[in-house]
Amino acid sequence: MTLSPDGHRRRQPPIADFGFLSDCHCAALVSRDGSIDWWCVPRFDSPSVFGRLLDPEAGFWAIRPMEEFRSERHYVGNSLVLRTVFRTATGEVAVTDALALDPGSRGHDIGLRSSHMVLRRVQGRSGVVDMCSDLVPRLEYGRTEPHLQAVAGGVEARGGPVRLILTGSVRPHCVGRTVRTRFSVAAGETVEFALRYSPAFGPVSQPDSGEPTIEDTLDAWESWAALHTSYEGCFPAEVRRSSLILQGLTYRPSGAVVAAATTSLPERLGGALNFDYRFAWLRDLSLTIRSLWIAAPDEPRRLFDWFANSAGRIGDELVQIMYGVEGERDLTEHVLEHLSGYRDSRPVRVGNEAWAQEQLDVLGEVLDAAHLLADSVGEFDGPVQDMLVTLADRAADGWSAPDAGMWEARDQRRQYVSSKVMCWVALDRAVTLAPRLGLRAAESERMVKRWAVARDEVHATVLEQGWSRQAGAYAGAFASDDLDASVLLLPLVGFLPATDDRMWSTIEAIERELGDGGLVRRWPSDPSGFLICTYWLVECLALGGQTERAMQWFHRATGYANDLGLLSEEADPDSGRAADRGLGQGAADQRLRHLLLLPSFRPVTHGLGRPGKDHQCDVGT
Repeated sequence: MTLSPDGHRRRQPPIADFGFLSDCHCAALVSRDGSIDWWCVPRFDSPSVFGRLLDPEAGFWAIRPMEEFRSERHYVGNSLVLRTVFRTATGEVAVTDALALDPGSRGHDIGLRSSHMVLRRVQGRSGVVDMCSDLVPRLEYGRTEPHLQAVAGGVEARGGPVRLILTGSVRPHCVGRTVRTRFSVAAGETVEFALRYSPAFGPVSQPDSGEPTIEDTLDAWESWAALHTSYEGCFPAEVRRSSLILQGLTYRPSGAVVAAATTSLPERLGGALNFDYRFAWLRDLSLTIRSLWIAAPDEPRRLFDWFANSAGRIGDELVQIMYGVEGERDLTEHVLEHLSGYRDSRPVRVGNEAWAQEQLDVLGEVLDAAHLLADSVGEFDGPVQDMLVTLADRAADGWSAPDAGMWEARDQRRQYVSSKVMCWVALDRAVTLAPRLGLRAAESERMVKRWAVARDEVHATVLEQGWSRQAGAYAGAFASDDLDASVLLLPLVGFLPATDDRMWSTIEAIERELGDGGLVRRWPSDPSGFLICTYWLVECLALGGQTERAMQWFHRATGYANDLGLLSEEADPDSGRAADRGLGQGAADQRLRHLLLLPSFRPVTHGLGRPGKDHQCDVGT
């Protein structure tokens, strides 16, 4: 680690070095060396107050020993409270970090309100360690350097729309552009810090039920985890951790689950494919519900209700593929020219232009989610019924059109096989759901017939035009011979059984041609392995009866998790490490990876025919 004398400059650490904190409103990322390099508050998609993840000058808060150290870390119990242990030549200290949950909140109430506070505790374990805390807030993605001034009990940083107040058991000092604290911690001693966010104008926000504490936040997380213990099968520890990550990525006031807590971490270092993923995608709706059903079976209805409310009444307009966490539609993208990006990977974007794309697969995602929830919901209310009928009609009328596809291509529209298959899903689920959609008998019969005819037409067309003789597999698009891992969805949604001759040939072709180093690439020229595709392959192999192969892929893919058990978007098969995008589109907290991890347990566990041990299930048993 190389720092200038004031500690402000250093090379951005590998993405795998970051841990993930959440209060179910916003998230923070903490590096292995004790620096919070990302915190957007009060929402996941708010401008950052610490943004060193994307530019060395965009703000951070580091607490670390003043001499050379080694560190290791872990989450405390079933929580998103992170503890980092620093060992130096003179002693050992533990730094415990948390985004505070609302005091007294428990179970399903955690995250409904937030104190918007970072809590940091330094505890001496042995010897005496000289420590330093450097707080360098840079507001609005680093555009605003705040005024710093001493206030009763601490220091206030104020600029633009933001006010931050730092308090602690040792007094901080304003040193130039930094709030600095130097202190020593001996064995048995404790130093506490709290950083509170408030809007710049108006009174400082105060919690209604007392001051937040690390102990109360730990108890709150444990109370939520105690309600979600129904999973029995392989990898229970991984399931628990993934369920906590999903909860941490949930904006609890609405129920929306964001795809990531970060923006603009690159697909390739120095590349331009850097996008903002701090929004909720409809594509992931049924996948999220399937995953929550495994990890937290009482949570899915809230997520579906969020979408139904966000979509409103759907007329002739484009069916939007994504929304803000409170249902916002306009997610217009723009570039932050002043930021250098993660390891000089420009541009840095906020907003996401994909909100205006047409992606036909979302029709199937919504209807599949409704199908999954149908038995637990009973009767859908009138607006939801109208929405589901409208989406089914859209699939019947528009399935043959080209679209941007699930990989959100920005160059041209194509006839993507996965988009057609998800239109088939929309129609297939609509036929099944028809008795619950509030249609009169004659109208229901007519609509079901129309949907069934379209469904069968989609199926026949995909079988004919999606098959590539040259590839010996279903290709990614009609009239193409290029493999694409998205077609692994076919058996997962019931379009074809994994054991169908052509489907099995496709599964093996993808395993052979796109599999590399324990990961599956999206397409042949993809520079990195994609975790979501790898877990699709795991499910397909298990469904095809190849449990041992499935377990081997599962173990290799899951081995790319960092030391905290956090999975990345992509990984580098050549180096065997998480790629720097990796914990990237969501640094250490990418939702899709944890979503796919959870459903892939079920077919593997069933294939093994027995529950697993806490650490793993043995391959081939």
